[in-house]
Amino acid sequence: MDRKKPRTVHSPFFIFSIAALCFFISACENDMTVVNQLTSLKEATAEAGTDIEVLYSDQGRVKARLNTPTMLRYHAKEPYTEMPDGLKVLFYNDSLKVESQLTAGYGISYDKSDQMIARNNVEAINVYGDKLNTEELVWNQKMQKISSEKFVKITTKDEIIFGDGFESNQDLTNYKIKKIRGTIHLKDNPVPE
Repeated sequence: MDRKKPRTVHSPFFIFSIAALCFFISACENDMTVVNQLTSLKEATAEAGTDIEVLYSDQGRVKARLNTPTMLRYHAKEPYTEMPDGLKVLFYNDSLKVESQLTAGYGISYDKSDQMIARNNVEAINVYGDKLNTEELVWNQKMQKISSEKFVKITTKDEIIFGDGFESNQDLTNYKIKKIRGTIHLKDNPVPE
């Protein structure tokens, strides 16, 4: 039996398609900087939410409640959560009574260090009505301490104290101003209402 080899027919379209494929494959080159930027952007913002409430607890007891209109959670080498539209935190005692509160125009919280930094028109008020105003405050959740290295103003029923730097327990009942700039005694100089 005599067998013939099958004849292969190459159309111009087939040849052009193969040539184009070879060209595109050889022309592909990935700039690692661009690839890394695209990957980091994709991984950066993993979660976003509005009208968020977060409870912080210690050994099953609620210690604080945070409310924020917008929360953005970033998954990076050091994960963090950003609150770009402001926040309000209520701190509770063991009986779930509010001991102090904190408000700010911006906040950022770092997972690994358990620290939250509040910025922009920060105001904290304790159970006695003493009010702290500053532009930046750091809340260490593990240590249950708050501090600032910025200018601070503390207003009590008797006086207004100005200073640089501040340390306190998180309920603001035991605080210390690092460098006092001045004090105004309100009993001597009553503030008009």
